[in-house]
Amino acid sequence: MSISLNKISKSFGDFVAVRDVSLEIPSGELVALLGPSGSGKTTLLRIIAGLEAPDAGTISFHGEDTTNQHVRERRVGFVFQHYALFRHMSVFENVAFGLRVRPKAARPPEKEIRERCMALLKLVQLDWLAQSYPNQLSGGQRQRVALARALAVEPKVLLLDEPFGALDAKVRKELRRWLRRLHDEIHVTSVFVTHDQEEALEVSDQVVVMNEGRVEQVGTPTDVYDHPATPFVYSFLGNVNLFKGRLQAGGIHIGGQLMSPTEATEGEGSAVAYVRTHEIQLDTDSATGEGVIQATVRHIRAFGSLVRVDLDPVDGGEMIEAEVPREQFDALGLTKGAVVYVKPKKIKVFLER
Repeated sequence: MSISLNKISKSFGDFVAVRDVSLEIPSGELVALLGPSGSGKTTLLRIIAGLEAPDAGTISFHGEDTTNQHVRERRVGFVFQHYALFRHMSVFENVAFGLRVRPKAARPPEKEIRERCMALLKLVQLDWLAQSYPNQLSGGQRQRVALARALAVEPKVLLLDEPFGALDAKVRKELRRWLRRLHDEIHVTSVFVTHDQEEALEVSDQVVVMNEGRVEQVGTPTDVYDHPATPFVYSFLGNVNLFKGRLQAGGIHIGGQLMSPTEATEGEGSAVAYVRTHEIQLDTDSATGEGVIQATVRHIRAFGSLVRVDLDPVDGGEMIEAEVPREQFDALGLTKGAVVYVKPKKIKVFLER
């Protein structure tokens, strides 16, 4: 079931939540709406569901205009961040609820309801808890029950609003991998909202990066991370160092250094070079050549397999942050106050506007 959004806008009073958004979601894909709080991603999800009406624009499901269809007619499954399970109902009855409340003419026979719900509970690996109640489950288990309930009504589209936001980091990581495997089994067109960059990049087929109600970029996780289209996308996806300078003849002049962008940037004028923290090369030996910056170590923070190193350029300028593998850090033997030579390995330049 493909979804097409054409020039969707939505305001709440003076606040514009969604600004002229057009988007194509292919059938059977798992798509992430990614952005900071207030970027419009949840409002857009609710418009797709029919829980909010757009002020302008149209929505189509597989070529059929659904803009004015009631939420019940759209056949969507919705999974909320905080589960919204009925505490007085068993796990089985929660999953069966959407089927039991259908009009009698559309309600499946009891045998079919039981078989379908138990099959779904087995799919989400909770059939052994069918007679338990929500307060007897962990957060991750409750979220899986909520997902089974959404799937029970056989939705054309599955929508998930920050589905793992209320869970701790370890459970969240396990569940998002599980969601990816589940999606590969059922292939229902799915759209999920998240502000977690790692989650979006790991789980989705396509990432829609949103900011201030607009779509900044749409692409595969690899596309948006390796080839960010705007400064916002570059800054939002991972830790980044910014170097202000002047772009001229294809190179950017920063202080007394000339750096060559990894990708060509057209135009000339004031510009900003973006370098991810893990794309900084450190050396303790005196180095010459293009783009080498001498700096002193300000602070060292070791965590897991990586070490973060804060660096102050000798000739002034903003602090530089580098992330290096633990083995490389140990080989360099860096200590606070040590002199190092910094070379960006990958540079993306945007002209200032």
